[in-house]
Amino acid sequence: MAKVSRVYVCSQCGYESAKWNGRCPGCGEWNTLEEGISVSKTQSALKTVKAADITGSISSLSSVDTKSNEIRYKTGLKELDRVLGGGLVKGSLVLLGGEPGIGKSTILLQICEYLGRDKTVLYVSGEESQRQIKLRADRLRVFTENLYLLASTDAEAVCDAVVREKPDVVIIDSIQTMSISALSSAQGSVTQVRECANLFMKTAKSEEIPFIIVGHVNKDGAIAGPKVMEHIVDAVLYFEGQRNMSYRLLRAAKNRFGRATEIGVFEMTDRGLLEVENPSIMLLSGRPLDVSGCCVACCMEGSRPILAEVQALTAKSGLAVGRRTSTGFDYNRLAIIIAVLEKRIGLRLTSSDVYVSVVGGLRLDEPAADLSIALAIYSSVTDKIVSDKLLAFGEIGLGGEIRNVSYISQRLEEAQRLGFEKCIVPKAALKGVDKTRFSMKIVGITNLRQAFSEMSE
Repeated sequence: MAKVSRVYVCSQCGYESAKWNGRCPGCGEWNTLEEGISVSKTQSALKTVKAADITGSISSLSSVDTKSNEIRYKTGLKELDRVLGGGLVKGSLVLLGGEPGIGKSTILLQICEYLGRDKTVLYVSGEESQRQIKLRADRLRVFTENLYLLASTDAEAVCDAVVREKPDVVIIDSIQTMSISALSSAQGSVTQVRECANLFMKTAKSEEIPFIIVGHVNKDGAIAGPKVMEHIVDAVLYFEGQRNMSYRLLRAAKNRFGRATEIGVFEMTDRGLLEVENPSIMLLSGRPLDVSGCCVACCMEGSRPILAEVQALTAKSGLAVGRRTSTGFDYNRLAIIIAVLEKRIGLRLTSSDVYVSVVGGLRLDEPAADLSIALAIYSSVTDKIVSDKLLAFGEIGLGGEIRNVSYISQRLEEAQRLGFEKCIVPKAALKGVDKTRFSMKIVGITNLRQAFSEMSE
């Protein structure tokens, strides 16, 4: 019989404490310690997955053969393959998170149709019955014969079935519904989520079978459960998007086999998720013309340049200090840009409300969007229109200077492909760039005043 003791476990980082504390000693969060049961490591009651002996001899790096072991399975969705780094790696563990109804189960069931052409897929659901999954598959037109369903919440039974049947791909929907009978804590608790993730990881590595695990998110947008679960898996993907909009963004927060900054864009329809191969055209569609306060920004998402429209609105406030609201852009960064405009340019914004929004649901986290935000605010204050054929990007310093950004050639090529005629960029970024390759006018600037003068021309 396993020796058990009562402990308090942090719901954020998984830290275990013998007594309750208001603040977690591990991560510093407040009121996150929850009562649970700890199983002695020396007498663990968890079943071990039967696997081959892995105590092989030590090998040099050059002698390891990656051609036969690191095989990538194409999913049939190019946007998903891009985020994964080229496909699903054999033996990898992928965690897919997102809000309820965002499309996690939909996209996983869709890729089963393509994977089922030459591979077997085991779909394990702890939330739906087999009949319910069949109804959803019929709606999404998934009719492959190589898709097998298992409705179970027992993680050990699932791993035994995987070892016995040896499917090519395993999908777990979701990790919060899985449990291990030896643990007395409830489903979805910190202990259950952590131990189930460890069990699936051992099975995936020992059997060389890729696992895709669905994870729910909490009210803060982070994947529910201990943070250590994200350290266990090989890739962490987040589905983002607004419930009242049809577009969805799939972003990689961690990826051991590809870029961790790539995004994929999808559109939700009644037949499932459709790929959006050119997000820039989608984000710029329906732009208002001859309206002040609008400018186009260019940000890099992984290896892909994406153009998005930013809008700013300034209005006289009825309060002593104006309100600042930001959607799709960091609020603290907006406060810095407003302070620079007041100090270096002389714009009076203290008594004005300032509203900034990125159209299309995209979030601009890159400093290269600073210049576009500043141009949009300046355009709204002075009521001067920014040309719809003008593009601007650059980082703003506290002195009002425009600092260098990376991937200048890729940004300019995307702007020219979409028909822009003028581009305002940091002057320092033009070193080594062949302007003769571009038919549009490229203007290098060093400070905000030059940018505003070029905007008016």
